[in-house]
Amino acid sequence: MQLAASDVLPIDAPKAILVGRVWSEAAGGPCPVLVREGRLLDLSSLCATVSGLMEVDGLADWLAQATGLPDLGSVDDALAGRGLTLLAPIDLQAVKAAGVTFADSMVERVIEEQAKGDSGRAEAIRAKLAPVIGDSLRGVPAGSEKAREVKRVLQDLGLWSQYLEVGIGPDAEIFTKAQPMASVGCGADVGIHPISEWNNPEPEVVLVVRSDGTILGATLGNAVNLRDVEGRSALLLGKAKDNNASCAVGPFLRLFHGDFTMTVLEAVKVSLRVTGGDGFEMTGESAMAAISRKPADLARQLLNRNHQYPDGAVLFLGTMFAPVKDRRGAGQGFTHEVGDVVEIASPLLGRLVNRVMRTDHCPEWTFGTRALMRNLAARGLADRV
Repeated sequence: MQLAASDVLPIDAPKAILVGRVWSEAAGGPCPVLVREGRLLDLSSLCATVSGLMEVDGLADWLAQATGLPDLGSVDDALAGRGLTLLAPIDLQAVKAAGVTFADSMVERVIEEQAKGDSGRAEAIRAKLAPVIGDSLRGVPAGSEKAREVKRVLQDLGLWSQYLEVGIGPDAEIFTKAQPMASVGCGADVGIHPISEWNNPEPEVVLVVRSDGTILGATLGNAVNLRDVEGRSALLLGKAKDNNASCAVGPFLRLFHGDFTMTVLEAVKVSLRVTGGDGFEMTGESAMAAISRKPADLARQLLNRNHQYPDGAVLFLGTMFAPVKDRRGAGQGFTHEVGDVVEIASPLLGRLVNRVMRTDHCPEWTFGTRALMRNLAARGLADRV
């Protein structure tokens, strides 16, 4: 893929506070960076990890006024691999996800459950369930009295599901999407496990959460999902979600600053485009406003007195999309093919672009936490974690 800065940066990049992470051949390792005027400014002198940066009080204001930061190169250099490689803009943070937070995806999870992972049965089940369940769920606040009424009605009809329980019940589904350091960045390959024949991208807004629970900003994510695997059994969630290169994050973290606030984030629209080498194309757009739980509520369910994340966390807010466009044949719905290019975009967050490959053909993940610590120590940065 040939990408340029103009392809991935937010439309208002000149006034955005964007934090990223690159592998610098000159530095011999990963560096947190500030994006300014298309340049990548090294933040290692402030903190050598993005996780540590997020703990700095008043970080966005400090970055807005910072001067004299070393210039590592341009965003274009990193996208082209000219001495720099664009990485996921996170490192030591826990990578968590909230599931079943949009009405359409709730319906599709129930369909997966009913189909037992068989995509050939999905269309008939969808035709039966969507008119009943879909209309019942839209606009229902999770955990509300209205949600309890809907539950009683659907239970009486024999249509209640474990997915609806976490979708509109009082307790959100929060699970681990990937291990710290395992996420891939914009321009990298994303992986589909070779056992899967029914899978899809999961475009999501991703919150950046400090260790004290403060939400600092957001980015985009692709929580690649194996529909047939999870559909066979919800107990296979880990196998469906956490695989080599199955989590993409980026291109950059945008911190709340100036006009970019949580209120603005809650109103963004996210677009999806999948382009295949077979000529297949699928597009769509969805609104964060349709989420069943406020992002701040999901963050509180993630991090609280009962569960802490001392290195901070990022939280996928759930997918707004349930791709159903037929690909391999009538009634078969959507599934990925090797070589698909997935673009997830929002004007204020930029564009995350990845190519789909098999997990066993993607580069193996070898640079974990111990490797990072050894690398920083060798570079004299161990005290800036």
